[in-house]
Amino acid sequence: MNRRIVSDSSSNVLELEGVDFRSVPLKILIEGKEYIDNKDLDVPEMVAELIATKKPNSSSCPNPFDYEEAYEGADEVFVVTITSGLSGSWNSAETAAKYYMEKNEGKKVYVIDSLSAGPELQLIIEKLVELFKEDLTFEEIVEQIREYQKHSHLVFTLESLANLAKNGRVNPAVAKIAGLLGIRFIGIASEEGKLQQISNVKGMKRAVAATLEAMKKYGFNGRKVRIAHCLNPEAAYRLKDLIAAEFPFADVIVEPTTGLCSYYAEKGGLMIGFEDGQAAD
Repeated sequence: MNRRIVSDSSSNVLELEGVDFRSVPLKILIEGKEYIDNKDLDVPEMVAELIATKKPNSSSCPNPFDYEEAYEGADEVFVVTITSGLSGSWNSAETAAKYYMEKNEGKKVYVIDSLSAGPELQLIIEKLVELFKEDLTFEEIVEQIREYQKHSHLVFTLESLANLAKNGRVNPAVAKIAGLLGIRFIGIASEEGKLQQISNVKGMKRAVAATLEAMKKYGFNGRKVRIAHCLNPEAAYRLKDLIAAEFPFADVIVEPTTGLCSYYAEKGGLMIGFEDGQAAD
């Protein structure tokens, strides 16, 4: 029996060794140029274009045929998508799942709406890999991953609101003032799958410290942390050091953001996925 994990590229995971894995890319459109979020994408170039353009830009999700192609040949598929509150990716994956199971009797597909983005999806994928190694049925894995989602979280820190302003999601005057004053915005992925601001602070050092405080507020006590940064390793490793000083046994990994996460985080942004203290081993 062949079990497979499929994720859209918002997971910040494009390749995964030791397990049957497929990444389905989202796309970013800037000034008429399409950037495909895969391992060949030049992220710094794409981010530079985002900064340079004065025009609105957009992202597009995979279509059902993209997902169906990723399912092909697998007996059991577990799919992890960006929150349905931001993208149609979940809907495409679900549509493809229904068609795939109708066409292939006995095949099973479970589509997980992460209600999040970036490194929280990475944690869900890592948990699936762990569960694959146990002697569990498809239904038991579904039950356990649903429970795990209750104890995984996302906090993010934004240095720039420029792209959000260009796309009409933030007042341009607010974005400009925030940039001039060095204000960082800290937010979370809510239980409803919306990305919402919880505070703002001035300066990188204060923002990193406030990010750790936000993590603790939402239950972090030293378990897994996955930090993704958009061209800002200094802040990412500063956060890692702060975590290590207070929680020396925490499992912390720092990685750069891939295309879609870079689009949302913008230059300087951090996205942090973490487990709370009730997450099962």
